[in-house]
Amino acid sequence: MNIDNLIISFDNGLRTVFAKANTVRPLPSADVPEADLDATEKAHAAALMRINHVGEVCAQALYNGQAITCKTPHIVEALKEAGHEETEHLAWCESRIEELGGRKSLLNPLWYIASFALGAFAGKIGDKWNLGFLAETERQVGQHLQGHLGKIAPQDAKTRAIITQMYTDEVKHASEANSLGAAELPPPVKAAMRLASKVMTRTAYYF
Repeated sequence: MNIDNLIISFDNGLRTVFAKANTVRPLPSADVPEADLDATEKAHAAALMRINHVGEVCAQALYNGQAITCKTPHIVEALKEAGHEETEHLAWCESRIEELGGRKSLLNPLWYIASFALGAFAGKIGDKWNLGFLAETERQVGQHLQGHLGKIAPQDAKTRAIITQMYTDEVKHASEANSLGAAELPPPVKAAMRLASKVMTRTAYYF
């Protein structure tokens, strides 16, 4: 780890937390008409998208942390590529939150710092475990997104389109990590990750 990488990581963190994210791909919901949602349905969908946005902030931090301590060039590139798509997810979530009249999490700086530290640790313990952590993270995020599809209003096709494409991307990231040699994480580690995710999602729904 050198000073240049630390500066780049710090800049990436500031952009992730405070700047408006950009997307190369069009919004999955761009051509989908807005549904007639009542105030309660809008607030609920906005809160769910806030959770998803926090998840993407954490993903950015994890990938940046993993990349800065990983020593294998092709794995670093895989992490960076996944991070680029997660940046698009950030932009999609931000856009939908704004459309629904919601706001991003007030705790995003804390989510980022904690996830970056975790990612940096994962990157230090070896490639197969680094990739295993990535694969398991993506699997759990995918399950989380599928759960949200059942919680939004049935007529809310715009939110559904975004979540569906995000899920497709997360499945791809997990598959790519496995193809690069990801190790299966021990059950206690998986359980701890699920517990941390549950705390994050319940908190982000309100804050």
